Amino acid sequence: MGVTISKKVAKRAVDRNRIKRIIRETYRLKQHKLPGFDIIVIAKPGVTKLDNDALSDLLDYLWRKLSKRCKQYSAE
Repeated sequence: MGVTISKKVAKRAVDRNRIKRIIRETYRLKQHKLPGFDIIVIAKPGVTKLDNDALSDLLDYLWRKLSKRCKQYSAE
């Protein structure tokens, strides 16, 4: 898994590191449900406005969505 957050999205290093830490932690908790695919996470503008709980909830939703798509493609 790769994580990238540009300086345009989050000006301060503290914000970039907080977002990366939350992404890695939610991935660690959900990785057993994800098949073996390469994943690249690119942060979009507005992510710094989310607090930790909202960001974790959003990422949990995205991991579930990704898991369903990966299962769909691996079944073909």
